[in-house]
Amino acid sequence: MAKVAHVTEKDVLAALSKVMDPELGKDLVTLNMIRNVRVEGQKVRFNLVLTTMACPLKKELETNSRNAVLALPGVSEVALETGAEVPQARKLPEKAPIPGVKNTIAVASGKGGVGKSTVAVNLALALSRAGARVGLLDADVYGPSLPLMMGIHETPKAGPDERLIPINNHGLKLMSVGFMLDEETPLIWRGPLVMQLIKQFLTGVEWGEIDYLVIDLPPGTGDVQLTLVQTIPVTGAVIVTTPQDIALIDARRAIKMFNEVKVPVIGIIENMSYFVCPHCKGTTEIFSKGGGEKTSERYQVPFLGKIPIDVEIREGGDTGRPVVDASPDSELARAFMDIACNVASKISVLDLT
Repeated sequence: MAKVAHVTEKDVLAALSKVMDPELGKDLVTLNMIRNVRVEGQKVRFNLVLTTMACPLKKELETNSRNAVLALPGVSEVALETGAEVPQARKLPEKAPIPGVKNTIAVASGKGGVGKSTVAVNLALALSRAGARVGLLDADVYGPSLPLMMGIHETPKAGPDERLIPINNHGLKLMSVGFMLDEETPLIWRGPLVMQLIKQFLTGVEWGEIDYLVIDLPPGTGDVQLTLVQTIPVTGAVIVTTPQDIALIDARRAIKMFNEVKVPVIGIIENMSYFVCPHCKGTTEIFSKGGGEKTSERYQVPFLGKIPIDVEIREGGDTGRPVVDASPDSELARAFMDIACNVASKISVLDLT
């Protein structure tokens, strides 16, 4: 009877050290993605810890890891358990982080009217659906849209230490100046007061333990943007644009601004990219074609994906039921989920490469 080879934990780790993460360019052992290796006779158990459950390479990494261990002499069975541990952003300027917040994502646009808030809300919901703990800050103080888009009509309360408690809705922790104003009351404040308010929302809110704080910025490159990058370490910025030239010109200004203040640009999202006729299913590029991709190539930043024009997206924002929450299995929700996967993946690259 042939003797069965005895496999050790060291053998398993050696095999897994040959499995590479294609995006990060390093092996899984070096990246500390392999945990709790246990050898039980001919059966091997271990944990694969991804940097996000939204990882687009999840199935590939699982298959490659399982096959690498099964190739060892004496191994007949592999029990692999996959989890996620969102890393804290590390390669950032020396500023005081928000306690408990691992990563901050600034959602920006060079101009108004490109659907930036719609993208920010659905991106936050998509990250949450992927298993992350998410907060959403509406920093567009002159035009707050979070109360309407999330269907909230209440005022935040203060905790014992006078820090504001975010409102929980749709699985997100939410904060907006719109929660404190009548919907028809304008905020008529000069720059210094606006800067104070933004600092209060960043450091005077009890955000708790969250993986991503998505920050919906006002359009342009003004006081709010500068206050944000001067107050906290921003993990990266997502630029929202539409395909036509006038929007792309302003998007390029936003990219240059974040480059100048040393904030990584995670990528570009092209909103209102195309329209699908509900009757004939034909596709029409109403606002031109390919502008977002060309801009990403020109400035060497990732292209994160396209979002179509669709009445369901508009209705979701008007009724307080964003499409990712209202129709999670729809093609529209899938578009946002794919973008969330890309965003989480790019942040992982920023942290670990």
